[in-house]
Amino acid sequence: MADVAILGVGRMGTAMAGKLAEAGHAVTLWNRTGAAAAAVAADVGGTASASPAEAVAGADLVISMLAAGEVTQTVLLDVDLLAALRPGTVVCDMATSGVDTARTLAEVLAARGARFVDAPVSGSVPTIAAGQLLVMASGDEEGIRAAEPILMAFAKRVVHLGPAGAGQAMKLAVNLVVHTLNAAVSEALTLAASAGVDPAVAYDIFLDSVVAAPFVAYKRQAFLDSDTPVAMSLALTDKDLRLITDFAEAQGVPALVVEAVREQVAAACAAGRGEEDMAALARYLGDSARR
Repeated sequence: MADVAILGVGRMGTAMAGKLAEAGHAVTLWNRTGAAAAAVAADVGGTASASPAEAVAGADLVISMLAAGEVTQTVLLDVDLLAALRPGTVVCDMATSGVDTARTLAEVLAARGARFVDAPVSGSVPTIAAGQLLVMASGDEEGIRAAEPILMAFAKRVVHLGPAGAGQAMKLAVNLVVHTLNAAVSEALTLAASAGVDPAVAYDIFLDSVVAAPFVAYKRQAFLDSDTPVAMSLALTDKDLRLITDFAEAQGVPALVVEAVREQVAAACAAGRGEEDMAALARYLGDSARR
């Protein structure tokens, strides 16, 4: 069994901690809100640390699940944390942090003797609970091999994609589809409702048609019930869309559809819906249509 440090115990980090502890790994947790780390540690039988450096000291694997690339770099490249890492420690960023962040982390951590794995994921909290998370791993090959059996506590598959940054690039490609599909469903529901079709009926027709992707199926409740717990906020969606459009521009790849979606999501956030689930884009569009 391994000693695993998790930096960031939001919804995904918390779910990962539970599955790792369930599999018998020793879990140490840190969060910017200390009370949150303490609560999760008490729930899963882990340990809460007062600082990232304290959390990673002695860890075999460090998992970072922070909200943005800028935050990830600030935490993982802190001088105290770097000094606390043992030679050969695997540092695995599983958040959507962006390609530039992955490449920067790989360079700095390798210079300090750590093994960096860029490993964003596709899935959600229920996917983790079912052990079905897809991990898109790139970076240090020995680090990936060392991390893989630990990550299988909550993953169905760890795909090896190449040098650091490839995992983030693949995650941005996946999220391009996810976020444009979310916008398409939002617009489609609004269009059907404008003709008097009940949203629940319209949604069930989506699920019985050729557009019935897994995303459409598992987001049904979020689209139809505003009280559904937030899985991914519109604010985080906006962050992802910025990463996607910036990366596409840097690569010289057209991104006309996702740029239009980014405008919609930014407008919904500006209207005060940033902390709501990404499916709230449909409610924002509906309100706009009625106005």
